[in-house]
Amino acid sequence: MSLRPGLLLAAGLAATAPAATRDRDPLSEFTGRVAGAPVRCLNADRAGSLQAVDDRTLIYRESSRRIWRNDLPDVCPGLDDDSILVFEVFGGGPCKGDTFRAVRRGSGIPGPMCRLGSFVPYVKVKP
Repeated sequence: MSLRPGLLLAAGLAATAPAATRDRDPLSEFTGRVAGAPVRCLNADRAGSLQAVDDRTLIYRESSRRIWRNDLPDVCPGLDDDSILVFEVFGGGPCKGDTFRAVRRGSGIPGPMCRLGSFVPYVKVKP
């Protein structure tokens, strides 16, 4: 899928996360996984599946085996697990340096502009 510069993508994250993962600490999912080499971009179709964990961390669950983590370079005020993320994607992103805003569910008022960091894959270690 090709994206035009400036295309906005919105992600309603908490509503799409499986119930079992919403009820526990998402960062606990990294236990027993090994970090791979960071990458600059994910495929554009993955932006809508990014989930905010806290004011500095986003995750994307690719499969039961691989989870991607994005540690933002700066704190993103107002970002939490109930945020709707609105991305401004330039190219095939989301990519490191792309910007987004967190919108509080029900308010429609966007928060400050925030930037993505690198995407780090975490893969389950085979026993």
